[in-house]
Amino acid sequence: MNHSGMNHSGMNPKVDEFLRTAKHWQEEYAKLRNIALDCGLTEEFKWVHPCYTFEGKNVVLLHGFKEYCALLFFKGALLQDAQGILIKQTENVQAARQIRFTSLQDIVAVENVLKVYINDAIQIEKYAVPIHKTSEFTIPDELHNKFDNTPAMKSAFEKLTPGRQRAYLLYFSQPKQSKTRESRIEKCMKQILNGKGLND
Repeated sequence: MNHSGMNHSGMNPKVDEFLRTAKHWQEEYAKLRNIALDCGLTEEFKWVHPCYTFEGKNVVLLHGFKEYCALLFFKGALLQDAQGILIKQTENVQAARQIRFTSLQDIVAVENVLKVYINDAIQIEKYAVPIHKTSEFTIPDELHNKFDNTPAMKSAFEKLTPGRQRAYLLYFSQPKQSKTRESRIEKCMKQILNGKGLND
């Protein structure tokens, strides 16, 4: 299905204006805008830029420079950057990461990847996860044992996005009884091996 001709109801007039008056990257912005709206984000206009939010939380921002335009992920540091395309703009940036483009073709070529990244970024906001590395979350003993006995499970778990890993860790750690923890892990094994998150 091609959404590019689709009219999104959530289009913000300030962003229309921004696109109309942009000196560079008009087509590129329009494409990125469609991708963000396809992912169900709310279009706002903040810091004189189109900004896409989920339940009031900033997810991505469009911005442009002379040499390139970019899609900025506010919590890009938490994304599993499987494609190796996220760039840290300056050294002192904490969480934000950007993906840079110099042509419309650049964007079209990675459209599906962008949607995956945006959806992962939405998951991070959905679970309102503070910026912590997954390593700071405790892995229950029962899961350690499972990893020792089933190396495939360990590597599948490590491939999950940080947000998905945390959702599982919280879910597995909740029960007080070790037996309950074990049965939760058993029940989720297939999902983890398939690279799926808890709520996918």
